[in-house]
Formats: sequence, structure tokens, C-alpha cells
Amino acid sequence: MFNVTLDEIQRDPSKYLRRVEAGETFIILQADKPIAELRPIPSSKKLRPFGLCAGEFTVPDDFDAPLPEDMLSAFDGK
Repeated sequence: MFNVTLDEIQRDPSKYLRRVEAGETFIILQADKPIAELRPIPSSKKLRPFGLCAGEFTVPDDFDAPLPEDMLSAFDGK
């Protein structure tokens, strides 16, 4: 992790963005006080494979049927 002043970044922002793309992290200082961190965005997580839980549960036939009135009232706070 490197420290860099706001003035340095403003002089050549692409230089620092290239370094961030390469994996470096910077603490941005203004008047010798840290004000921000410039770092790469972590790579996205791998998606879970389709059908990971296949066969482990069954969706009931009435899954999308309307809820009973007493349950709907409970959601409304009645």
C-alpha cells in the first residue's frame, strides 16, 4: 500500500489508475491526512452452478397460491 497526495493524482490520474489495474492500492493524502483509499475492485465471485441442489427438495404444487387471510393480516399488523 502506497501513500500519494491528491496533487500527485491530479497531475497524472491515468498513471495511478494503471497501477491500480495492476493490483496496487493507494492511500490518498490531503494536507498529510488520509482522505481516501484507491484500490482495485475485487474480482467477481464465481456463480453457483445451475442445479446445485437438484433433487434435494420439491416445490409444492400450491407454492404460488394466495396466502390464507389470517397470514395476510399478520403481515399487515392486524
